[in-house]
Amino acid sequence: MSFPVKTDADFAPLKNDLILRAARGEETERAPAWIMRQAGRYLPEYMELSKSHTFFERCQNPSLSAELTLQPVRRYSGLLDAAIIFCDILVVPQAMGLVVEMIPGPFLPEPMNSPLDLARLPKTVDVDEKLGYVFKAITLAREQLKGEVPLVGFCGAPFTLFSYMIEGGGTKTFQKSKEWLYKYPKESTELLDRIAVVCADLLVGQVKAGAQIVQVFDSWVGELTPYHFITFALPPLLKISSLYRSKLTALGLIPPPIILFAKGANSSLEILSKTNAFDVLALDWCITPEEAKAVTGGRVALQGNADPLCLFGGKDAIEAEVRRVCAGFIGESKGPKGWISNLGHGLTPAALPVDVKFYLECVKKYSARRA
Repeated sequence: MSFPVKTDADFAPLKNDLILRAARGEETERAPAWIMRQAGRYLPEYMELSKSHTFFERCQNPSLSAELTLQPVRRYSGLLDAAIIFCDILVVPQAMGLVVEMIPGPFLPEPMNSPLDLARLPKTVDVDEKLGYVFKAITLAREQLKGEVPLVGFCGAPFTLFSYMIEGGGTKTFQKSKEWLYKYPKESTELLDRIAVVCADLLVGQVKAGAQIVQVFDSWVGELTPYHFITFALPPLLKISSLYRSKLTALGLIPPPIILFAKGANSSLEILSKTNAFDVLALDWCITPEEAKAVTGGRVALQGNADPLCLFGGKDAIEAEVRRVCAGFIGESKGPKGWISNLGHGLTPAALPVDVKFYLECVKKYSARRA
């Protein structure tokens, strides 16, 4: 199975390119805004559709995925500057042959218990065959957006996926994952490398299908020491970037901007900013904008980083948090440069849509260029 390469000529002209300009480090008239998990359980329309379809049905049915992708864009039209395809990072372990269930959280009934389990995984993965539904959803969502905002594609990062594959689900201790790193460093490196190849091919396929910017989610990498980050997590991240760029270039395509969200890895921001591997580094809420700007030195664009739980503090708290973050990123400049507004992590199911709207309205107000 193979999919034709889609170009901008195959879709409606883009009306709003704020996020693409910001990702390239350019000045923008206001900060582009989107939110991780903006398509999710806090939306009543999402919950209504979920009544009749399981989670992975929603991921694997292109029509359902596209519909869920567009729900927040419709609700917050004029306030959201990007759509992100509705899917899940755990489609990669599925493509590599592992069973993944949602009951209600992620559960892998046959995790990787020892290096002997590497033999269970295929040496190569045909992403067009295994993950073609993602690419179909990308094309469909891009068509249905009609150029309103750019479409974000994504994948999980190798260490985060490695952890799920070994732990068998979520964990507070990461005991099994770290046991692999300490006991089986060679095999851990092999598994991380194999995951990276699938992730890169997934991102490439999404761009070929119509994604205009992509993000790599490394939600658990903050559990590593700085040494283990550099030794185990960084090399496969760099491999994703290298393969992503080289494969798209070989197809005659200009690689769209690539964002890395390495949650909790603030001690590695300087190192990451010097690799030239990622155009944008997304920040959690545990670092100030001023510090992030100083550490990265203008080498990359930044994304983030309001505390997601500010949404539960009422309008005054939301407004204060947005003003603080905007001031931190914009400083004495007349307007934002190389900054994409986002929360420091995803929306929680208990967030109220009316508060999300107010948050986005505040971003639009306080990040606008001054005369």
